Order: sequence, then structure tokens, then C-alpha cells
Amino acid sequence: MGYVLPMGWLWHALAIAGSMTWEILWALILGFTLSAVVQAVVRRETVVRALGGDSPRALAAATGLGVASSSCSYAAVALARSLFRKGAGFTSAMVFEIASTNLVIELGILLALLMGWQFTAAEFVGGPIMIVLIALLFRVFLRKRLVAAALEQADKGIAGSMEGHAAMDMSVSGPGSFWRRLTSIRGYTAVSHIFVMEWAAIWKDIVGGLLITGALAAWVPNGFWTSFFLTDHPFWSGVWGPLAGPIVAVVSFVCSVGNVPLAAVLWNGGISFGGVVAFIFADLIILPILNIYRKYYGWRMAAFIAGTFYLTMVVAGYAVELLFHVLRMVPATRHATVMDAGVSWNYTTWLNIVFLVLAGVLLVRFFAGGGVPMLRMMGGAPADEHAEHHHH
Repeated sequence: MGYVLPMGWLWHALAIAGSMTWEILWALILGFTLSAVVQAVVRRETVVRALGGDSPRALAAATGLGVASSSCSYAAVALARSLFRKGAGFTSAMVFEIASTNLVIELGILLALLMGWQFTAAEFVGGPIMIVLIALLFRVFLRKRLVAAALEQADKGIAGSMEGHAAMDMSVSGPGSFWRRLTSIRGYTAVSHIFVMEWAAIWKDIVGGLLITGALAAWVPNGFWTSFFLTDHPFWSGVWGPLAGPIVAVVSFVCSVGNVPLAAVLWNGGISFGGVVAFIFADLIILPILNIYRKYYGWRMAAFIAGTFYLTMVVAGYAVELLFHVLRMVPATRHATVMDAGVSWNYTTWLNIVFLVLAGVLLVRFFAGGGVPMLRMMGGAPADEHAEHHHH
């Protein structure tokens, strides 16, 4: 009996993870398809030109182009360094990085599906607040010599993660309108390539997030979370939530959209509304990514990024908590979707069938369009990136 019970616990955790996967599958496919469509027509040189400084206009462009250039956290961090090396302002590169992971279509869809529209709204309100705060902190405290040292370190081209994926520009160039380029054979191929590459870049985060969520939902009693998040003390819970949320994210290692299922568990467990927002933003300061910052920019800049990002996440969490309470938009109940074991025949099943067919069509085009060699290059650093930087 001592062996059967742990196996039962394991099966329960895996069953919850599997059920949540089925619940969100269509939303993930939809989000990545829309993201691929946008990236197929947004040219990389357009992004570099728009991010050439740290003016309000450049930061607004960085935000908009980041939203359009949806990426997994690791690819976004690598792409931000690439843009910085090619002439983008450092603050603009960091804003681009934040927007391309935390203000994207698939994240909003998953938040609405699992937790409610209020959390989607909170994410798209809190994100700009964090970006404004980052811009202000960088303008006041970021010294030119630190940026120069960071650029010197970045020019060494030390590999982090997803370097090859971040360096690939798969957008469709040439004349013509958005629709004409998108509906061409090249557009179809580009969408299929981006779709599959995004999945390849992020599947580990999604699987990891779902497995951690299943384990926490099955094994950790709600009483633990209630106590940890001070749920019985509403004022202190509101104070503690945004401080604790990023810390939980940092040690959980889950990033990108993979942290939404875990956010659902934390919300059901008692974390504050603002704490959820701060937790989701913290995908850019998890321990592996902090180590990548160290490789990219050196210890001092990595520490500066970690400190300023954490501070702005916390303040953005407080701001969202206060604003949504005033507007009475904080959900009164805690019933985020954390599935029990089992799959039923309902609208989710039909949506999954439809979007799995769409994914299959894009996958077939990916292989027919020569995508496999690109897939093999995802983890490597292009040999000509350093030379390209100096050419520009």
C-alpha cells in the first residue's frame, strides 16, 4: 500500500495537467496563429529603425512592436539583445522585451479563459504602467557608462538561449498590402514557419507550467496558500501579494504563457488580484533568465535589470489592485479554472478539433516549405550576427 498511494498522487497530478491542457489547447493554437500572422508582415528592419532611441515616441513604438512580435521569454530576451547591438536604445530594447512577453494575444486569451476577463484587462492595464515606470527609472538611474559596458559585453556574442530563433527574421518582404503579402504563397509559408517555431520555442515552458500546476493543485492543500498569502487579513494580503507573486515566479522557473495555469492555482489559493499581475510579469526575472542577463550584459547590468523590473512589477501590481478595487472590477469569487481529472464532450472539444486541424495544415506547410533546417538552427547563435552589428 505504501507504493500505491504515491502513484495515485502522481496520477492525480498528471490527470489535472492533462485536463488543463485540453481546456486551453484551442486558445493556444489561436493565439500562436494570430501572432504568426502579425509577425509574418512586420519586418525586422522596421523594428530596429523604430527603436533607435529612448524618446517617448521610441518607447511607444517599442511597446506596439513588442506586442506584434510575440515571443517566448527566452527568445524575447535574446531578441532584445540583438536589437540593442544593432542600434536600438537600451531602454527601448527592454520595453520591447516586456511587451513581447506580457502584452501579447495568447496571454490575454488564456487569462480570459482560465481566470476571467478582469485578469486580461488587468494585464493590459498593468503592462503599460510597468513600462512607464521602467522608462522613468532608467532615465533617472541608468548611467551611460553602465550602458556602454553592457554593449561591450553584448558584443561578445555569448550564447544564452534561443539565439537562433531570435535572430531569424521570417517576415514577408516586398511590395504590396498587408493582405496581399499574407495571402501569398510566401505569406502562407512564413506563417507556418513562425507558428511551428514559436511552439518549438515555448513548449517546454507550457508543459512545465502545466505539470507544476497539476502537482500544486493535487498535492498542496489550499490552507497552505491561504496562510502564505495572508488571505484572512485583507489589508496585509493586498500589501503582501504583489511582493510575494514575483518571488514565487522566480523560484518556479515557469515563464511565458506557461505561468497562467499556475496563476490560476495561486488565485484560488488566496493571492491578491495585484499579486497575480505581478506574478505573471515576473517571467522576465526567473533564475535562468537572470543568468542570461549576466552573460549578455554583465553582473552590474543584470542586477540593475533585476532590481528595476522587480520594483516596477510590485508597483504595477499595487496600482492595478487599487484601480480595479475602485472600479469594482476585482472578482468577488475565486473560481479560476483548475480542471479536475477528465475530459467531456462540449464546446471545448469542438474548438480543439477545429484548431487542431488548422495546426495540422500549418504543420504540413512547415515541412513542405523547408522549415526543418530552420528548426535545427533555433538554439544556435548565427555566426554573422557580430559582423552584422558592426556593418550597421
